[in-house]
Amino acid sequence: MGRDKAWLDLGDGRPIVRRVIDVLSEVADEVLIVANDPRYGTLGPRVVPDRFPDGGALGGIATGVGAASHPTVLVAACDMPFLRADLWRLLLSRAGEADVVIPRVAGEYETLHAVYAKACVPAMERALAAGRMRVISFFDDVRVRTVEEDELRAVDPDLASLTNLNTPEDLDAARKRAG
Repeated sequence: MGRDKAWLDLGDGRPIVRRVIDVLSEVADEVLIVANDPRYGTLGPRVVPDRFPDGGALGGIATGVGAASHPTVLVAACDMPFLRADLWRLLLSRAGEADVVIPRVAGEYETLHAVYAKACVPAMERALAAGRMRVISFFDDVRVRTVEEDELRAVDPDLASLTNLNTPEDLDAARKRAG
């Protein structure tokens, strides 16, 4: 995208990260942001510096899950403008079944729209220490519960919640959808 996607606007004057915060606030007692950029401090939620700045998404997830005050943590990317509280509620309803509750669409995990237990942090940190940075690299060491596409579509028929923005074309499509 060539710029920080969190601060993109779909035309309503709100950055995408604000949309994410607003939806997560509907279903979570605590919202925090993992970031090393001081601009995020203007948004309200507690900002936690990334403990693993070279650890990619897994490093950010490990930081956020480790810093959270609750044992069950919702993790969302900052570039997902169409999150839905009811999809989060579906994932949370399965949280007692596993350490990771994660959507899977077309065989692919949605690692940045998932629920992680604090119990995952040691396995995440071991993966990072071993240089394994793929988010799924620690999954063999924890209990994983997938939520398949048919279950997801029951609450989000077009899976809009899982939309993220990676290209200018994605941004244009999101602006049309939001408009």
